[in-house]
Amino acid sequence: MRLLTTSVLIATLGLSACGESRLNPVNWFGNGRSQPPAKITPVETNPLIPTEERGNLFSIFGRREVVYTGTPVDQVTELVVEKVPGGAIVRASGLSAYDGPFGVQLTPINEDAEPVDGVLTYRLEAERPRNAGRTTASQVRVVNVAIKVTDRELAGVRTIRVEGVRNAQTSARR
Repeated sequence: MRLLTTSVLIATLGLSACGESRLNPVNWFGNGRSQPPAKITPVETNPLIPTEERGNLFSIFGRREVVYTGTPVDQVTELVVEKVPGGAIVRASGLSAYDGPFGVQLTPINEDAEPVDGVLTYRLEAERPRNAGRTTASQVRVVNVAIKVTDRELAGVRTIRVEGVRNAQTSARR
């Protein structure tokens, strides 16, 4: 073991004594030379944000325009407006004309959900299944939905109205 260590030490000292030799590990990269800096053109965009939309593994499931195909619910059976910090919760229940409604939402009738003459109006809508039939059981036709309305959106609102096909429910401020 001593013989191996001694021979490696002698070989290292011998190679380092060779100033210009390619075998000397100190000379492998040569001396540094000064060069002018590369021209860098200023970029107006952030180089970390991609500029083009590139596909990936899940791009087939990507961003598609979703079109809501809901229709107004037959009857609005209940409307409750509950005060919460920062606004109110508008909760509506209804009875659909067909079985198995899904995708229930309150759609603002007024443009940009702005009140008209102090009345904020929504339409209770639900999507219809493809093979929806009509039964007499009301349990399979009941829909419930709620949305949060902020204090800013409630500014100037005296009445909230939710409409269906055959009726509408209103709730006024006290």
